[in-house]
Amino acid sequence: MALPIEAPEVIFEEITGARKVILNRPKKLNTLNYEMLRKLYEKLKVYENDPTVKLIILKANGKVFCAGGDLTSAYTFVALGHWSFGASYYRKEFCLDYLLATYKKPLLAILDGHVMGGGVGISIHSTFRIVTENTVFAMPEVLIGLFPDVGASYFLSRLPGFFGEYIGLTGARLNGVEMLAFGLGTHFIPSKKIRSMERSLEKMVTSSDSSITTMSMIIDNFAQKVNVKPDSAYSRLDLVNKCFCGESCEEILSSLERLALQVQEKWVQEAITSMKSANPLGLKIFLKIIREGRSKSIEQCLETEYVGISHLVGRTISNDFYEGSRAMLIDKDKKPQWVPSKLEDVSDEMVAKCLSRSFSDDDDWLPLQLPSRANKTNVVPSRL
Repeated sequence: MALPIEAPEVIFEEITGARKVILNRPKKLNTLNYEMLRKLYEKLKVYENDPTVKLIILKANGKVFCAGGDLTSAYTFVALGHWSFGASYYRKEFCLDYLLATYKKPLLAILDGHVMGGGVGISIHSTFRIVTENTVFAMPEVLIGLFPDVGASYFLSRLPGFFGEYIGLTGARLNGVEMLAFGLGTHFIPSKKIRSMERSLEKMVTSSDSSITTMSMIIDNFAQKVNVKPDSAYSRLDLVNKCFCGESCEEILSSLERLALQVQEKWVQEAITSMKSANPLGLKIFLKIIREGRSKSIEQCLETEYVGISHLVGRTISNDFYEGSRAMLIDKDKKPQWVPSKLEDVSDEMVAKCLSRSFSDDDDWLPLQLPSRANKTNVVPSRL
């Protein structure tokens, strides 16, 4: 009896003038494993150099766009082998993120569902980022023993005020309307109109006029104006800034606790709860790299993040990556035992070591080598 043919985890669909890249792992929330990253990188390189391709559409099957990297597989992968196997996953992921951040063809990401972690990394630099009533954005890495990566120290540091610190230190979720308000999304289109928009774009790319201006006009025809709800943290940006401008995580948490005595607002309580349950080392690493990221390029941010990730995966400072994966993804008891367990026990020296490029005692560590992008002047802007 013949074995059933498994569906591809990424579908590459060719239509005249355009290419569709469809994440097709809905039962696993379209989390990105190593093989998916490899295939995405290879195909996108080909598409970029194909003169007949005028537009890349990035979407997903199922109710989730992409819940991030496949950390469960990464955890198992490393447990069965050597920590450097995990680092190789991040090298592949960051190279893909950099390719997309410097892409020379228009990219359209349809974020009709949850987009988190690695899913943000592959979509955030798209020329057009379509959000819907189903969209949920988050960077929750501090809750699982890591810190926001995939270029987060670059794109979150570009948000207004200190809202990037709020997102990265608490894992707070934004809906599609809030993403649009902050520029994380470029257009809000109701989910039921997405397919009609796609058909209009498909028709456009077969014509002689397939400029970005024409693409924008077509997308604008389907887009709706929407308003952020009054109880959103977006409407409290002044209070967010007041709390998250602090020079240390301890100062930020103290500011939130003082604010909680003055106002009864849900986002404040949720921020306090999240920071108290998050990985203390991950919080401090992220605060340092987002502050430095404001003056860095996307290349520099990815390189710094890769070094930090390598230290966590390599257990040079702490076992928190593995403990977080165990508690949140494997055993799912949701009770990680962080070491150190308190913010005040994470020293500046520990954070500095996590971001140092000193792996002299381990020949298996390889530095991040981002792909050469010779002519960056032709990059299509992402409106980030």
